[in-house]
Amino acid sequence: MSLLDRLCLAIATGFHLSYIPWRLLKDTSLVGKRRWSGAGLVGTALGWAALYALPEGPWFWPVLAAGIGAACWIAGRADRALGGHDDPRIVIDETVGFWAAAAGLPRGFAPLAAAFVLFRIFDATKPPPCRRLEALPGGAGVVMDDVMAGVYANLATRLLTATGLIG
Repeated sequence: MSLLDRLCLAIATGFHLSYIPWRLLKDTSLVGKRRWSGAGLVGTALGWAALYALPEGPWFWPVLAAGIGAACWIAGRADRALGGHDDPRIVIDETVGFWAAAAGLPRGFAPLAAAFVLFRIFDATKPPPCRRLEALPGGAGVVMDDVMAGVYANLATRLLTATGLIG
């Protein structure tokens, strides 16, 4: 494996933090057909933590677009290094997916917590067209379903905020 592949693998797995729940749960019935490993929760938490390093306002959008593009490329390299497609240890997709969920929302606890929970629900259930986006080739197939789940979570959080259910 090349040095670039190792670097991409480290970034894609949250500097290997995603290995912790994956190794703890890989031999249980929780990891199977649905490939639930708990690693996505790690990636989403990393997305929330990294959100504060991103600019607010109009500069957020080009940074988000660049982040999604970089995540697709990195996830594609990591996918090839791991020898599969959408390996559950790759969590950069959850990181940028959460950024999409939080895009344009106030950075207070309640809206971000709602975006976090809703993103995890939409990422797990994969409403249309999320599941179809997984079929995209390479890293785009790893990342874009999570970005779409983030868009759904963002819209749902905005609706909850507009109705006054969250502050």
